[in-house]
Amino acid sequence: MRDLLVGGHNVPNFKLQFAELNDLAAWIEMIQTVRDNFPGLETAKQLEDYKKTVIKNIERKTALCTKSDNGNIVGVLIFSYHSKCISCMAVHPNYRKIGIGYAMVKKMIELFPKDMDISVTTFREGDLKGVAPRALYKKIGFLEDELVEEFNYPHQKFIFRNRS
Repeated sequence: MRDLLVGGHNVPNFKLQFAELNDLAAWIEMIQTVRDNFPGLETAKQLEDYKKTVIKNIERKTALCTKSDNGNIVGVLIFSYHSKCISCMAVHPNYRKIGIGYAMVKKMIELFPKDMDISVTTFREGDLKGVAPRALYKKIGFLEDELVEEFNYPHQKFIFRNRS
């Protein structure tokens, strides 16, 4: 088990990697823990559709996961080169505030070509669900953009100008 590098500091006993098909059950188990924070994952049908999306992204190498030393998935991130965005990012509640989300987003940014803007939508200011993700995206350098609605829920788009 390698240490996860976060902001120049090692976070021991975590491994950040591309997800593999044999990670699917653990991925879905982790998502079920946090699904109340994700509009669009309320029903069994939506969760089944999400599972198909995860499989597609694993096969495309656009799905990252962070595993703990016991092999549990504690963080997930799906992104799209075509849409130039983060589609889904979540960290298990027991593993938050130690740099896992930061490390996954920074790794994803490294995979994108330079001079390509990357977007993400998250909750709007004032929404309690948005406090942590908004702070994370701002810390990384994402800038607030337009207000949007996804899954019949108010969101805000953020843009990262990938120039370095």
